[in-house]
Amino acid sequence: MVSFPESRSQRAVRELNATAAQIEKAFTQAGISGLPVGACDKFQAYLELLLRWNQRLSLTAVRDPDQIIQRHFVECAFVAGRLPQDIANLLDYGSGAGLPGIPIAICRPEISVTLAEAHGKKASFLREAMRVLSLEGEVYDGRVEAMPERTFDAVAMRAVEKMDLAVPLALQRVKRYLVLLTTERSDLARGKAVPGLEWLEPISIPNTMQMVLEIGRRG
Repeated sequence: MVSFPESRSQRAVRELNATAAQIEKAFTQAGISGLPVGACDKFQAYLELLLRWNQRLSLTAVRDPDQIIQRHFVECAFVAGRLPQDIANLLDYGSGAGLPGIPIAICRPEISVTLAEAHGKKASFLREAMRVLSLEGEVYDGRVEAMPERTFDAVAMRAVEKMDLAVPLALQRVKRYLVLLTTERSDLARGKAVPGLEWLEPISIPNTMQMVLEIGRRG
């Protein structure tokens, strides 16, 4: 039997299939199920974009594909599945690499997501990601406090610099929910730094070190 060497295109397809399967396995192990058809393929394409753009633009300090899947995709997909059902639109405040906004848009396509990012080059990445992944929503290139008057059903914040100072600005955009991905030790995780909201029971996020999902609801 003659064996022919694997072509570059064949190898690429094999690697893509392997990574998509790896993403699906990671989600299953974290108890994430019921994703829309094609969601893992979109996460695969998102991973490729992140890795390619990260070579010339610091989108995330995590550069290993396995770690991106485990630390970014699993965390954000888990959060997406636990957002209240009455959210039609969401602002991702300080989106950076699109986390958690892009995974939310992939997992919850009924939610129109706005990615707010003040860094111009990162905003360019976000526009390309939204286009390639065919996601509903938009990118706001600028600081949230300079955004035209507009409110959202939910505002999500993850790894935002000086989050304690950013939260009051985010609250000005909240109609229903403030969604925080923070640590158990943070005052934000206990609602102490954000009075005036009814806080739901915190949820520990799998595959993370002391990360919790906190959702504050307006009365």
